[in-house]
Amino acid sequence: MKKPFYTWDGDTLVLNILGTPNAKRDAIGKVKGHQLCVSVTAIPRAGRATDHMVRFLADEFGVSVGDIQVVFGRMNVNKQLRIKAPKRLPPLIGQQEFPL
Repeated sequence: MKKPFYTWDGDTLVLNILGTPNAKRDAIGKVKGHQLCVSVTAIPRAGRATDHMVRFLADEFGVSVGDIQVVFGRMNVNKQLRIKAPKRLPPLIGQQEFPL
């Protein structure tokens, strides 16, 4: 059985991400293996691309930047994020059951 790219911990969404810095546009892509591909326009210098990704995803999920925690991977393309009580879900996650 394939490992999912996300899980729920109560009302917190735990996402495994494969980041792509220095992209043409900020975008949530497809699932690759057990990670969600997320591209950002920021360059990968001193964690700036991850910070930019957090701001982009906060808007996408309808939460504040403070509601997103980078568990690991701030300086790496392989990341895990915890998003507290997302208000919106992208289609890849929105098709799944929302736990309430």
